[in-house]
Parts: sequence; structure tokens; C-alpha cells
Amino acid sequence: MTLYHISIKKIIKRCTFSIFAASLLLSSAAFSGCSLKANTAENSDAGSQEPVSATAIKLNTAVTVTIYDSQDRELLTECMNLCDKYEKIFSRTASDSELYQLNHRELTPVAGTEDTFQVSNPLAELIRKGLYYSELSEGAFDIAIEPLTSLWDFTAEDPQVPEDRLIQEALTKCDYHNVSVSDNNEVILKTEDTAIELGAIAKGYIADRLKDYLISQGVKSAIINLGGNVLCIGGKPDDSSFKIGIQKPFADRSETIAVMDIKDKSVVSSGVYERCFEQDGTLYHHLLNPRTGYPYDNGLIAVTIISDESVDGDALSTTCFALGLEDGMKLAESLDNVQAFFVTSDYEIHYTKDFQKEITVTETD
Repeated sequence: MTLYHISIKKIIKRCTFSIFAASLLLSSAAFSGCSLKANTAENSDAGSQEPVSATAIKLNTAVTVTIYDSQDRELLTECMNLCDKYEKIFSRTASDSELYQLNHRELTPVAGTEDTFQVSNPLAELIRKGLYYSELSEGAFDIAIEPLTSLWDFTAEDPQVPEDRLIQEALTKCDYHNVSVSDNNEVILKTEDTAIELGAIAKGYIADRLKDYLISQGVKSAIINLGGNVLCIGGKPDDSSFKIGIQKPFADRSETIAVMDIKDKSVVSSGVYERCFEQDGTLYHHLLNPRTGYPYDNGLIAVTIISDESVDGDALSTTCFALGLEDGMKLAESLDNVQAFFVTSDYEIHYTKDFQKEITVTETD
């Protein structure tokens, strides 16, 4: 079987390559999320001093923070510490994380209840954001998809499609309506097998918190790159824009499909090639449909969102992909301060109506 007009042998080679190349580009896909690569390499001759930068493997991806208007490396250290802090809250798989303990009912229930749990403010905030986009998309984006995502292991040495019987069983447990969160940060899990997956929005939230921290320390020019979730603080020190390149899907090398001029915005992309494998001639990728249990197959390869906050870009890149070209475009165009472009299987780029008026973009093909 041939998908996306590329032979399956080439697809598998390219899936593998994209994971390897990500470590070189400082933009791999992970934290159970879905970001395609963004190349943020910049020359530094625009400023009066060399930028300071740090890279580390955090959140199961390569995290890079680059500051252009300060030489204080302690700021970089604190950014990495913040990544560790939030991973201990949002990780679905780490047994000592707050989310894991919530999903496995290891937190102490609120007095007089069996299904209500007090959680930290960051976890409550992110669950609220996830529920907002679950409702906005009418379930195409669903934060209660954990019973399904836990079946699919795209990082295994030999990944396999789960048994359909298990997929169908998991689907009965996936329903965001079974999750609610109160104003005082009490989360209700309405059935005993409801579990939350925040991987599609956690990196965006964390990027926003790193930005808040750096701004509080007087930083006005920086790039935060959490595995391809790129968040720009201001522009370069000379007030010119950062050049953000979006990697071409399934590229054999560091090819970009478009380059954008970005100031003080978030750029987040979701694509089918980040984590994928082939089985019996079919390509399976990590963007799962909570209604069917299998990867979406809607003619899209990737979606890129430009927004003010990275958490919104993170959620919308997945949501708009899930909705498909027509409905995803309508959603993006209905929102304030959001621009998007969609890449279809023929590699054609489709822009929201005001994209090219507000953002300077150069297609590289």
C-alpha cells in the first residue's frame, strides 16, 4: 500500500531519519506530543554580543533555550530546572508524576468522595485547557484518550499495531465528558477507568512558563525550543525577526518547506511522520483518532499554528489536524490572533485567509 504518494520503503527510512535528525536539529518530537521540526538556527551578527544557549534532553526530547540579550547562564539552568519540575507534574508514564498518580488513583480522594482529587494549580490549569479544546473540537481532540494512547508504543524497538479487540475496549473508556475540574482545583474522574493524556499540550504550557520566567528576569530576546515547539521572546536584539524554518515532511535531510519571520509568537506543528512505523504495507502514525482508535487518515501531512501562547498552538495543531483541512481551516480562522497553514499529501500548502498579510513566509520548494 502507498500512502501520501511516497513508497512505503521510503517512508520507513524517513520516519527513522526524522527521529535521528531531530537530535541534530534540536527539535525531536516527544513528551507524547506531536510537534514537527522547526529549525531555529540563527547567526548572531545582528546583536552586540554572542547569544548564550543550552541544550539538554528533557521531556523525552531535545530542549534548547537561546538568549540573545543576556550573558547570564544561570537563566538557562533555571529553564532546564523548570522543565524537570513540570515533567514531574505532567508525565503520563513516570510513576512519580502527579498526573500518573491521578490516573492511577494514587492521590488521596477529597474527603467524602471516591472520584474527586485535589491537584496542583499547573495540573488543574492544563486539564482545563485540554477540556476547552476537547469541547471546541467536539471530541476530535480528547484529553481522556490515555487508555488508547497507552496501547500504541511508537518508540518501541519493534512497534506493532495493537489487537483490534484491545483498541475497541479502550475506546469505551475515552470520553472527555468523564473529566471535570472545579475552580478550587479539584478534578473529578467520573468512571474508574477514565485517564488523562496531556502530551498534546504539555510542551506548549511549559514553553509559556519558561517565557514567563525569562521575561520576569528582564529577557527581551530569546528562543525557547521544546522539541519543535518554538516560542520566540521578542525578536533579535536589532529588532529584526527570527527566521523559523518548518521542516519538510518525510525529508531525507534538513529540508524546509517554508521559512517565516517571527517576533514574539509561538510556532507549533503537528505531522504524521514524527513517530510512525509500517506494518503490512500500511503507515501508522501517532496522531490517533479517539473515535476509531487508529491514526487519522484525512489527506493531511502536517499543520502549523502561529499563536501568542504556545499551549494554544500545541492544542490547535493537533485539533486542526484531527478536524481535517476544511473544518480545521474554519476553526483556525474563527479564532483571534491565530494563523495556520496545512500541508496536504500532495505537499500543497493551504494558508488561513490572513496568514500572508500578517506573517512574512517564504516557501522553499
